[in-house]
Amino acid sequence: MRLATWNVNSIRQREGHVCRWLAARQPDLLFLQEIKCETPVFPQSGFAALGYRCAVVGQKAYNGVAVLARVPFEVTQRALPGLAADDAQARYIEVTAEGVALIGLYLPNGNSGGPEGFAYKLRWMEALRARAAALLEAETPLVIAGDFNVCPTDEDLARGTLGADDALVRPDSRAWFRSLLWLGLTDAVRTLHPNETVYTFWDYQAGAWPRDAGLRIDHVLLSPDLAERLTEAAPDRAERGTEKASDHVPVMVTF
Repeated sequence: MRLATWNVNSIRQREGHVCRWLAARQPDLLFLQEIKCETPVFPQSGFAALGYRCAVVGQKAYNGVAVLARVPFEVTQRALPGLAADDAQARYIEVTAEGVALIGLYLPNGNSGGPEGFAYKLRWMEALRARAAALLEAETPLVIAGDFNVCPTDEDLARGTLGADDALVRPDSRAWFRSLLWLGLTDAVRTLHPNETVYTFWDYQAGAWPRDAGLRIDHVLLSPDLAERLTEAAPDRAERGTEKASDHVPVMVTF
């Protein structure tokens, strides 16, 4: 199985990028984040022509996640279990394919909305940890992929890109990410590239891409049985250099 995750920062602006990338790399599943469109207007036909079926959890102008797959899959959740029933933010999709549970997520940034904005991020994190723990307890092969909006360590961001009070690096955010690893999940990219400088996001501002002032905030976590079969895990860095690119690049894993 080959799967990937990509925050496309508007699917209507990046549909051509995604089609080109799918044709070249041909993952079995691709999880998208920040599609920024409602479900009915998601551009499915272009992906269908490439052999990909789509499942979408959309929201007007903000957020939104989707999965594109050329293998059979079934959607099991369209919202994160454990959050309030009135939570309207489209940030979560969960499917099963080839006997594997796969979660695609767009975790809250936590920097907007003041203290309540960060509190929402913490509630989201705790609900995700509980969901992951339940799936692992059931001995379900598990993948969690997406934009986590967390730099797990100081090695996951270029020097000077974020202040110590930024929600992506605050101690609570990093402690939560570690708690996922303590459950038994494996950070796929860091496992295969433990000492390398690896980024998945470069801001549009301040020449971040030319200066390589990046962040690693897009992750793929694997349950132990899948981690044992991991053969490839890396961001497709070249995608950031394309015309009108997203500020994130795809991250692909193979197992």
